[in-house]
Amino acid sequence: MHVAFITAGGAGMFCGSCMHDNALARALMDLGVEVSLLPMYTPIRVDEQNVSQSRVFLGGINLYLDVVSPVWRRMPGFLRRWVDRPNFIRWATQFGVSNDARELGELTLSNLAGAEGVQHRAVEELADYIGHLKPDVLIYSNALLAGSLRAIRPRFTGPAVCLLQGDDIFLKDLIEPYRTQALALLRDRAGDFDAFLAHSQYYGQFMAEYIGLPTDRMHVVPLGIDLEGHVGEVRTQLGSPPTIGYFGRICPEKGLHLLVDAVDRLRTTHPEVRLRVGGYLGARDEAYYADIVARTASWGTGFESIGSPETHAEKVAFLQSLDLFSLPTTYREPKGLSVLEAMANGVPVVQPAHGAFPEMLARTGGGELFEPENAADLAEKLDGLLTDHDRRITKAQAGRTAVHSQLGTRPTAQLTLALFESLRTR
Repeated sequence: MHVAFITAGGAGMFCGSCMHDNALARALMDLGVEVSLLPMYTPIRVDEQNVSQSRVFLGGINLYLDVVSPVWRRMPGFLRRWVDRPNFIRWATQFGVSNDARELGELTLSNLAGAEGVQHRAVEELADYIGHLKPDVLIYSNALLAGSLRAIRPRFTGPAVCLLQGDDIFLKDLIEPYRTQALALLRDRAGDFDAFLAHSQYYGQFMAEYIGLPTDRMHVVPLGIDLEGHVGEVRTQLGSPPTIGYFGRICPEKGLHLLVDAVDRLRTTHPEVRLRVGGYLGARDEAYYADIVARTASWGTGFESIGSPETHAEKVAFLQSLDLFSLPTTYREPKGLSVLEAMANGVPVVQPAHGAFPEMLARTGGGELFEPENAADLAEKLDGLLTDHDRRITKAQAGRTAVHSQLGTRPTAQLTLALFESLRTR
């Protein structure tokens, strides 16, 4: 079987969806599947073996210029192809990407319009390439990429699958009228897919209602991670000092400020506790992070940020330095890769009781839930695990065992492949 996997690059940052897609592609390859992992907008950036193709489709710089400049739309093909070169895109995205709400709204509408949008030439190039590849199955890594599928259909007759990984979060941040218009376009384009994949019952049901999908097209495959290198053991004694960790993008949505509030409360009874933070910080959130630093200045060595680790080994070493972990998102997280990674290394977690987390912890037993956006409750749950060593060790052992036995990428790939095979026989 040959699978063409269309994934969206993360504009130079380590992106959870990119890392998930690359890991799933590798696991499918290990099962004997031929996989063509095709980056859209920008090259992907991962801390494991990168199996994506070097060519970038619908290059983000071209798409942006198409939207803002009618003159650029008439530029000759050789110049447009030069701007789509991966090295040029990597260089350009070092200087940040536009966060202008109007420009993002127009770009989203144009992308969802596909061949009917201003980037029709790039869409036709992708469609021609898919026709040349002749895959058996086509999978998109999110629904917001769906605009190109209608142009591909005359060249591809196999099943098309959409993996849902947080499309609603992006749409929610668009300003009007773009949000309403984009949702209408998405609901129209969603009908072009034969099946949808979600990582939790919650998110599958939510997205089925959100974009108006028949429930019989929705399939749930639990999130899995590549377990290579995640060999941390359960700590029978707390570290010196006891360390609570956060790993995720540094932004309000991921809830670092809530964890800071919780640890600040915790330090009244556990003054030795340390908070270690890792993750990507973009230009948009520099002021947010500066406030975090100011609020923790009195902690001295009780707060440490390691930035965004460059390698997988550095990330794993960070996780293995922790006694407890929390990613207290303020939105309903559909995935939570770093939560699974923490548990894989024997670290118990404390997560908000929303999104994918209740199902994740019910499956693994690797931690506890707290009331979303309630720093006092988060502090209470952290305190309970710090003081009750037997409970902390039991949670840590359960989480590590469950992730290593059930939630690697191989089981995920096997379930995904079974779905592909069933769709081909319909």
